[in-house]
Order: sequence, then structure tokens, then C-alpha cells
Amino acid sequence: MSTIIKKKQFPNYRKYTMDLAGRPLTLETGKIAELANAAVMVTYGETVVLVTATAAARPRDGIDFFPLSVDFEEKMYAVGRIPGSFMRREGRPGEKGILTSRVIDRPIRPLFPGDFRNDVAIMATVMSVDHDCSPEIAALIGTSAALAISDIPWNGPVGALKIGCVDGKLVVNPTKEQADISDLDVTVVSTGKKVVMIEAGANEIPNDVMFEAIQLAHNENQKQIALINQMVAEIGKEKFDYPHADFNQELFDKVVAATMDEAREAMDTDDKNVREARWNKLIDHWHELYLEEYPDMDKYLEEFTYKFQKKIVKAWLLEGHRVDGRQKNEIRPLAAEVGILPRVHGSGLFTRGQTQVLSVCTLDMLGAAQKLDTIWPEETKRYMHHYNFPGYSVGEAKPSRSPGRREIGHGALAERALLPVLPSEEEFPYAIRVVSEVVSSNGSTSQGSICGSTLALMDAGVPIKAPVAGISCGLIQDDDGSFTTFIDIQGVEDFHGEMDFKVGGTKKGITAIQMDLKNDGLTMEIIKNALDITYDARCEILDQIMLPCIAQPRPEVCKWAPKMVTMHIDPDNIRDVIGKGGSVIQKIVADTGAKIDIEDDGTIRIASADSASCDAAKAAIDAIVFVPEVGSLYYGRVVRLMQFGAFVELAPGKDGLVHISKLANHRVEKVEDVCKIGDMMWVKVTEIDEKGRVNLSHKDALREIEEKKARGEVVK
Repeated sequence: MSTIIKKKQFPNYRKYTMDLAGRPLTLETGKIAELANAAVMVTYGETVVLVTATAAARPRDGIDFFPLSVDFEEKMYAVGRIPGSFMRREGRPGEKGILTSRVIDRPIRPLFPGDFRNDVAIMATVMSVDHDCSPEIAALIGTSAALAISDIPWNGPVGALKIGCVDGKLVVNPTKEQADISDLDVTVVSTGKKVVMIEAGANEIPNDVMFEAIQLAHNENQKQIALINQMVAEIGKEKFDYPHADFNQELFDKVVAATMDEAREAMDTDDKNVREARWNKLIDHWHELYLEEYPDMDKYLEEFTYKFQKKIVKAWLLEGHRVDGRQKNEIRPLAAEVGILPRVHGSGLFTRGQTQVLSVCTLDMLGAAQKLDTIWPEETKRYMHHYNFPGYSVGEAKPSRSPGRREIGHGALAERALLPVLPSEEEFPYAIRVVSEVVSSNGSTSQGSICGSTLALMDAGVPIKAPVAGISCGLIQDDDGSFTTFIDIQGVEDFHGEMDFKVGGTKKGITAIQMDLKNDGLTMEIIKNALDITYDARCEILDQIMLPCIAQPRPEVCKWAPKMVTMHIDPDNIRDVIGKGGSVIQKIVADTGAKIDIEDDGTIRIASADSASCDAAKAAIDAIVFVPEVGSLYYGRVVRLMQFGAFVELAPGKDGLVHISKLANHRVEKVEDVCKIGDMMWVKVTEIDEKGRVNLSHKDALREIEEKKARGEVVK
């Protein structure tokens, strides 16, 4: 009996195509990953990303939040590489992968129903990379399409674009060549009406240019949204019904009516600990009033607290009243200090209310730069910014753990904000690491880390182009569409507000933006307002707090930082400096105590704790690569005497012959009559023959020296 085979058919396969910034964008569904709630294969240029959306059939028990997970998987085969790990497998996500996951998560999360408790998993697998077509954008579009056509409840779709600025002109989805020279890298995600996410890095871009870029992206995003809506109309599934989160509205209304005055009094303080203590007493009062009637009320306490506090905060803000009594354009009390830690290379302490960040700068050789093993073009990272958020910063008793996505995201934001003002490698040949330790947190720690890190860099003597400050902007909207923005949001305003619009920049312009939302998006009016008030705020922070603390970078690097010397040699001489098996360079390091990095182009960087070691190492290398020039004068030591002349050392291991006829202006019978071993004498290089032998003349050197002295020139 012969084997029976049937060809697989894909009756549900559909393909949708459009032009996106001059390159084809294709969305395919119905062929791959059929068991997911929805799957879309996105091809943009030659970048291919598979996006799947999967939801649990039932809600997760005992939670009061939406359990959404987003994973952006970087497959090394996508760029034709084998992973560099020992196991030669992809391991934990890289930093860029985690940041991209966050970029996908932030715009889609607010568009899910508020009482949805089913687990939802988004998986974006990068399968092929064309560096002219961003995998991040492809994944965002694929996520939007997959959720939109799935049966998962979601209020999309969204569109996503990057905008660059090349030679003063805005560019949609710039190519790699354009991105390399662009002054702007902003990712904008939009619904049909509003902007739901902004993520930006920029080289001090003015507000008006940034606003124009956001507007352009929002308008262009509508083309993607139209395509995805077409998919929904043709193949979209009906959204499934779900058990709505349990909430006792009757009890909540009673609690609000009975304890509103007490709740307002509890909230009316700028001290986080005082507020929490007052609220705990209020909960005890709720128990006294209603626990007997509602014995299961404890399961609603967290949500009651959130809704009650939000109700108060929203009402106050719409009235122009803030929890801590500030005006909407008033920043919490500020303080700045530098030189906090005596033996580190640079330190800065920045305090804003109860938020306090200590940033520490460390300098090292460029060889200490982070080596990257990712799908992205960058192979190394010279500037590293790390952010730590220990439990004690919020008064929690919990052990230290490895950095999570939040810590990595906040560190990356500060890194992005400061990178545009750092000096180039040629100007400042150091690897730079800044660690921001959040020692106290009551909102805006990421912006505090930008300010503190600017102080630390300046304290370390890093010649930054301009100081950078960071500030956050919050938002409350009324039911009639009116809104109120306010700067420098503290923890409770962040928790209950609708926006955390974080902007870092100099007086000249913006260097970074990150926007987190809890609503369905922002209008252009709100975005313009946020850009304006954050610009004024960061200028005041710089002028009144940071610059009076340290007006400019230290003129020299800290005495504890390695001293750096850069030199260049002919690449053909690199093997001579390294020596067989590294013997020569190892001896130089052992003798001088300096660290030495040699690059393929002949650039050599020498670092040591003291300049004398650097100078000694440089002198040793100079001696190895020394090549005398015909016609030049040298002051050397006699190292050998022969019947026919004297050998004079021009540099360690490099000598030349002064023939007996060239030792003096008169006839010389014996070499010993003119010089002995150890004597120093001036010589002139007269010839270097085809075998590299150097011929010298003492009498020609003396004649030239006399002529120079006659002209008043100094001979060194």
C-alpha cells in the first residue's frame, strides 16, 4: 500500500500591501501560526517580523491589573550571524530588545478594556533584517494588525513611524545611511485621532521642529491605519466577551459619601510617608463602618483606594490645586551637589522634593566599551548609563535583584538624553559609564537621573557640549475635553494622572522624549502645550540650580581617573609594537604599568593612573617605531667604537654609523681620539641606504648648529 499525501491548502491566507516611505510594506495572515488568536507576517523592504497575539480563555484569578506581556525576539540568523554565547543560542533579551518590547507595550496597553484580566501575550520574532527598514516599526505595525483582526478585545488599530531630520529636512522612516547622519530619531504611534506614544532622541532639536515631526508622523500613520481597517473589514474576527472584573460599586459609593472629607485631608500633603499613614487609618475607618455589612470588602480595598484617590486628585488638578499645594507650573524644592564621593571619578546628587538620585561617573579606556551581540548595526557602546531602583528608595523591605525592564528603560532614557552632548572619541578618548542610584523616590526619578548625571559628568571633567536637564509633564482631562497640564509630577500624580511626558534637553533644544499614557491618546494641542512648559522648566532648572552648582566641566579629568595619551603609528609597524606572541607590548605594560589599546588603523591609546607612566609607555613605543629622517639633527649616545667609525644610538635599538671621516673637521687618526662609549654628540642623518643602514655625520651637524646659532635660532 502506497503512502497517501495531500497538499496543504491555506484558504484563509490573505496578503495586504502598501507603500511606506518608498518601500513596500506587506502584511500576510492565514498561513503561519494558525493556532494563535491572530498572526501577521510583516515584510518591510527585506525586514521580516512574525507577530503573534494570544489570549487566555479565562481571566487570571486574584489580580487587579491587566496581565499583558510583550516580547521582541532578536534572532541572530536574521542578520546571518551565529550567537556569540557559549551555547551559541539566543539567551535573555538584549537591552535593545527589551527597549523595543517597551516601545510596543506602551501604546497598545491603554487601548485594552480597563477591566480586562485575561492574559495576553504579544510575540514579535525578527526573522530577517534590512537595516534600511526598521524591525521596531515592522513589529509595531504587525502588533497593531494582529490585535485588530483577532478576537481579543482591543480599541485599535494604531500606526507607527520613525521621523528623522537630515540637513534640516524631515524624513519619514529614514534609511540606515540617513539615520547615521540624522539629528532626530523619533518614533510616533497614533490611533485614527490621537497620538498614543512618542519616543525620541535628538541632537538639541528645537520644539517647533519636534512638533512638526510629530504632526508629520501622525498624518502619515493614517495610511497604515486605513490598511489595517481594510483587513478588519474583510477578515477581522468578532471580539470575544469576557468576565468583567468584579467591583462593588454600591460599597464604593457609600465609602466615598461617608469619608470624602477624611480622604481629602489624608491626601493633602507633600510627604509620601505621611499620606500613606493617613490612608491606612482611613481604611481602618472603612472597616469600622462597613466590614460587618460587607465581610468580603478587603478584596476591593486596592481598587477602592486607586479610584478614590484618583477622584480626589483629578478634581483638585482641574481646579488648579495640587496634592502638595504647588501651582501647576511650580517645581518641587530642588538641590544639586557635586563631588559627593571622594575617590570616584565624578559624582552628582540631584534632589527634587522627596526624589533623590546620586549619579556616579567612571572613565576608562575605550577597550572597556560594551561589546554588543545583537541584530542591530552597532557593535560597541562607548557610553553606558545604568539606573538602579532599590526597595529602600520607596520604603519597601525587599532584597536587591537584577535590573528589570523598568530599570533598563529608565537608564536608556537618560543615556539617550545625554549622548548628544558627549564629546567624540577623538576629543575625549574614554569609555564612559554613569550609574544613577535612586536613593529616594517620589516620582520623576528618570528625569532626576538626567540632572544628576549631567552633574557627575561635569564633575569628572568630561567636556560635554552643554548641560542637560530633565523634567516631566502630567495631564488631567475633564469629561468635556478640557485639560490641565502640570510640570514635575510626583508619585501620586503619576499614578493617578493620565500622562507622564518626559523631556530631556539643553537650553538649545530637546535631546530625548519618552511619553507614557493611561488614556486613549493626546491631541496636538496637548503635545504642543507639554513641549512648551517643559522647555521653560528645564531652562530654569539649569539656570537656578545646576549651573550655580557647577558652571562648566572641570578643566581636567579627576585625579583618580586614568590619564590618556593618544598616538598614531604606521599600521605596518603594529607587529613590531606587539612583538612575537605579544612579548614586546607585554614588556612595555609590565615596565610602565600603563594599559595600551592598539587599533587596526595604527591608533594607540595609552592609559594609566599617572601621566608619567603614560609618557614612559609612549616613549617606548616611539622608540620602536622610530624612523630617522635624512637631513635631520639628532643628539645621540655613542654605543660602539670601530676602527672605521662610531655607532651612535638615535633611539633605543636604533643607531647609525658616523664614519671616521665624518667625526671632525680635521683628519682623525683614531676614533678613540674624538669620542668614547657613552659620549653624547650631535649627528646629522646624511643617508639611509637600501638595506635601511643609517649614515651619520658629526661634522655636518656641528656646521649646521653653528649656522643656526648665527641666525639666532635655538637648537634643541
